[in-house]
Amino acid sequence: MSLTARFSCLNEYDPDALSVDQARTFIRSQLTPVGTHERLALRSALGRVLASDVIAPFNVPAHDNSAMDGYALRHAELSCNGASRLLVVGTALAGKGFAGSVGAGECVRIMTGAPLPAAVDTVVIQEMVQADGASVVVPAGQRRGQHIRLAGEDLAAGKPALVAGRLIRPADLGLLASLGCAEVSVHRRLRVAFFSTGDELCSIGTSLADGEVYDSNRYTIFGMLGRLGCEVLDLGVVRDHPATLEAAFREAAAAADVVITSGGVSVGEADFVKGLMAQLGEVLFWKIAMKPGRPMAFGRLGDGAHSAWLFGLPGNPVAVMVTFYQFVRDALYVLMGADPLPVVPPLPAVCTAAIRKAPGRTEFQRGILSQVDGRWCVRPTGAQGSGVLRSMSDANCFVVLEHDRGQVAVGDQVQVQLFDGLV
Repeated sequence: MSLTARFSCLNEYDPDALSVDQARTFIRSQLTPVGTHERLALRSALGRVLASDVIAPFNVPAHDNSAMDGYALRHAELSCNGASRLLVVGTALAGKGFAGSVGAGECVRIMTGAPLPAAVDTVVIQEMVQADGASVVVPAGQRRGQHIRLAGEDLAAGKPALVAGRLIRPADLGLLASLGCAEVSVHRRLRVAFFSTGDELCSIGTSLADGEVYDSNRYTIFGMLGRLGCEVLDLGVVRDHPATLEAAFREAAAAADVVITSGGVSVGEADFVKGLMAQLGEVLFWKIAMKPGRPMAFGRLGDGAHSAWLFGLPGNPVAVMVTFYQFVRDALYVLMGADPLPVVPPLPAVCTAAIRKAPGRTEFQRGILSQVDGRWCVRPTGAQGSGVLRSMSDANCFVVLEHDRGQVAVGDQVQVQLFDGLV
């Protein structure tokens, strides 16, 4: 079934009035991870997506051991009614256990991580006991099994230590190292080609002519893709000329898994852009009920082995970033094989400024989140126009104003999406 047919079969999906959630849902439903894997040295795997489960070859910890510095003993030797005096018969160190046996009325000095001596079932921390020559006095109230880490309680032999789809974090590197893994299988890097369209755009390093502006979108797109660990191909600024655009689209589709463009999808843009995209593949053009970023294109370019997913983003700088973070980011993670997708949970905050808002669209205001008198407060970063890139640079969050929400008064609670973890 074609992309258009799949879209049209979905109830209440109107390309002229698509909600943010509807667009997200449809995009994700069409994507599957790239199939190619590679093996990497452990230190090179940070930020990559695990391609297969990692099975623990042994228990971690490998043996019952002490979680604290203290004294290892048999709980049955302790009095129920008062303190107990026990003879210290040896010492157990991490990496060098106590080889002897622990008899009646005896205990062993033990360090954190040291293997538990045979028949011992309890550790009393050193701060709790009173040393008295070769003996220690243990107060009443000790719990059987306390301060002991059991063999396999962290990782059990034969069980998955990490599952496929995991985005490898620093803690995961340590976990894999604890299993002796020198290499790991990961999905290959996602290849993304991008370019800007427009005769008014000028690359930095050249002088501006009348009516020209420097192309900022390619630099923000480069930065956003770089933070995701993508392999990027920057095709520069492409003029609004059919033959030039066709060549750029064909080059991008042949070289990449995903093609991202900025500009050329708004009402009033050259008609040949939409026709060209349709000629080279299958592309849906949407008007999404959101601000900024209303116009967007999604689809495929090329066919067979040389096809790529296309995201045609608006031309305004803020709209580019908003649509990237709200739609493209998660789509790229899906294609990378990430499962579950990284989540940036919303945070409630008190709005310290009034915001004009009409129901019927989702708005992403750029905001500054801070703590005031112990509560989270947010204020917009001044002018919110889709061309005001300063509003993104100054901000540390999106103020997410839901589809059906109206005006926001001072003191109202709003939801914010933190840039930390998103950008």
